[in-house]
Amino acid sequence: MSDTILTALRAALGDAQVLTGADAEPWSRDWSGQYRWTPLCVARPVSTQEVSAVMRIAHETATPVVPVGGNTGLAGGTSGEGAIMLSLARMNRIREIRPQARIAVVEAGVVLSTLHDAAAAQDLLFPLTFGARGSTMVGGFLSTNAGGSNVLRYGNTRDLVLGIEAVLADGRVMDLMGALHKDNSGLNLKHLLIGAEGTLAVITGAVLKLVPRPRAYATAMVAVGGLDAALSLLNALQAATGGAVEAFEYMPRGYLEAWGAHFPDRRPPFDTAYEVSVLVEVGAIAARDAEPGPDGTAPVMDHLEDVLNAFAARGEVLDAIVAQTESQRAEMWTRREAAGEVSLSSPFAVNNDIAVPLDKVAVFLERMDARLSQLDPAARPVVVSHLGDGNVHYAVWASGRDMMAPVMEAVEDEVLALGGSFSAEHGIGLTKLPSMARRKDKVALAAMQAIKTALDPKGILNPGKVYPE
Repeated sequence: MSDTILTALRAALGDAQVLTGADAEPWSRDWSGQYRWTPLCVARPVSTQEVSAVMRIAHETATPVVPVGGNTGLAGGTSGEGAIMLSLARMNRIREIRPQARIAVVEAGVVLSTLHDAAAAQDLLFPLTFGARGSTMVGGFLSTNAGGSNVLRYGNTRDLVLGIEAVLADGRVMDLMGALHKDNSGLNLKHLLIGAEGTLAVITGAVLKLVPRPRAYATAMVAVGGLDAALSLLNALQAATGGAVEAFEYMPRGYLEAWGAHFPDRRPPFDTAYEVSVLVEVGAIAARDAEPGPDGTAPVMDHLEDVLNAFAARGEVLDAIVAQTESQRAEMWTRREAAGEVSLSSPFAVNNDIAVPLDKVAVFLERMDARLSQLDPAARPVVVSHLGDGNVHYAVWASGRDMMAPVMEAVEDEVLALGGSFSAEHGIGLTKLPSMARRKDKVALAAMQAIKTALDPKGILNPGKVYPE
């Protein structure tokens, strides 16, 4: 049967675009190295019509298909033993950018940084950003409803999408590529497919929102007296800047120490090791906030410094460094964007990606400190957080493999007790399947499975992910 499938795929795509054996090795593991598999092959279509042809072959032969973009996920969502790995990398055209409508029409294989550059050329911004922007692709970040650092101002991926094009499990093409901000014609199917991790359809294209590009940034590393002071600072900055805070990233002492050990040649943000540090960035769009004054400083910088000085006078800001150049700003962001590499550098890393209400972040961290001290006293939390939206990347370096599952369950306990979610932006994949089985509402799970069965009756699209048995 496998020879028959490969022959059909080669006829549809060309021999050079169906990879097997050693040629398929780059698609045989995930970014973290935690998951490895042997696919049947890697199919590399160049158009929606070719994706449709692959899906028709897979549907007729009941062959599993795993869509893959930049393969930068952290939850094992692209594991594909014996599957057709459907690489969208060749579908990398930006079909058009329409500045007046502020939209980009793109294919699923467009790399996020490429989209950033194309939007910037029109003095616009696609505001989704995170550390893997140089490799992650449109289809991937739509399929996981990625968040990133700018959710505070612009929302998650789902908030940035006007339309999508997708190929169903049987090869039919669903065209939802409208550029409408309002459309009440039935169910919102694009929102159903965004975040489904390739289990309901293969996303092949999208209409994405663009926004005005900030004319100036004010960026700072700030040491504060605690998380309550940090949230007060965030609220004050939002009021002072008219909601222009783009990022508010929490990096406690434990993370910065782990970062320093991982990158010993790089300097820490402060000479003193503070318990609570925050990377804050404000983006100025209006000329009145961005045009430099007589002293050469943009008003947005003055707004930031005025608020920081007021908090320092009250003892709530302990130290602050405001970036004066683009290289200083980049250095600050480098510390934050290394979080994935740092957090997973332990062989016993428990990679939690949770969300709680903003005013419960400190409560969650306090409760987990107490739980860990009893459960696994040798464990070490390595924490960073998109503090402005309550998303905490709570990695734990457990003392051994036998402690990883108990630590995961302890995190779930505390998160759900605070009305949170055990998956904020990384998705479910394989890693969070046990959490779904233990914690997700059973009626919700049944509804999800019913939708999966309706759209993919043979269960060939990214099987074994998202929906627990």
